[in-house]
Amino acid sequence: MRQTKLTKAARGRDCQVRVPGICNHNPETTVLAHYRLAGTSGMGFKPNDLQGAWACSACHDYCDFRDRRASDRDQARLYLAEGVMRTQAILISEGVVAA
Repeated sequence: MRQTKLTKAARGRDCQVRVPGICNHNPETTVLAHYRLAGTSGMGFKPNDLQGAWACSACHDYCDFRDRRASDRDQARLYLAEGVMRTQAILISEGVVAA
């Protein structure tokens, strides 16, 4: 898998998804978790990296339903969407992405 500047930028960052009771708060496990949205992703391709959130391994598993505690799809998508917005806000404030 090809690493982009934005996927590399997730390394060592604080989780922005922050699922209550799930988040492990471990920046060593943080990756860019993509928000899947019809029309921007599909079978065999991920959405643009701007649709990604910095997520610890536990929150990423939760939002991708690899964690059995994730039973409410809408709630998991909301946590991830909020994480995407927080991640974008940080990237804009750091001048990595222009608004």
